Amino acid sequence: MSNPTPNRLNPLQTLIFSSRWLQLPLYLGLIVAQAIYVWQFGVELIHLIQQVFGGHHTPVEEGGKSAEVIIMLIVLGLIDVVMISNLLVMVIVGGYETFVSRLNLEGHPDQPEWLSHVNASVLKVKLAMAIIGISSIHLLKTFIEVGDLGSPTSEFTQQGVMWQTIIHVVFILSAIGIAWTDRLMTSAASTREHTHH
Repeated sequence: MSNPTPNRLNPLQTLIFSSRWLQLPLYLGLIVAQAIYVWQFGVELIHLIQQVFGGHHTPVEEGGKSAEVIIMLIVLGLIDVVMISNLLVMVIVGGYETFVSRLNLEGHPDQPEWLSHVNASVLKVKLAMAIIGISSIHLLKTFIEVGDLGSPTSEFTQQGVMWQTIIHVVFILSAIGIAWTDRLMTSAASTREHTHH
């Protein structure tokens, strides 16, 4: 069976359709940002190694925090970098595949599982979940660092922690709303298909 001949586009349609390639520098810029995060991860990892194997046999106090708390905060920082890096990969690969051009990864052993059924709706839900994960790490770091809110050396105020918690809850509600809307749209589309059949 021969492949159908693609429709010829007029010059205006060709220009409009080709404009999607203007997004290419944006994705290349995100790849540079990914490299910067790899560098940042290396810096934080060296800091962690120095903290653990720096020759201190007793808990070190740094700004009123014990060595255990400092190590925990560094590890959370590393997790934060990894989660942001994962978010960048989803935006770069999923966004390019969805809005610019096919990557033709079918059959490739390293093709991400989620990329086989990616579309704008799936990408929105996955990005929302990734942002919630990043926000959770930041909130956990805040709760660990907060210590005595009333102390003059505290970097956080009670109001600041409250607002950070509210923003996190808003992220969660937004993600639930996006997922719910996507589910309704998918159900409506499948209902239309069954009706036509």
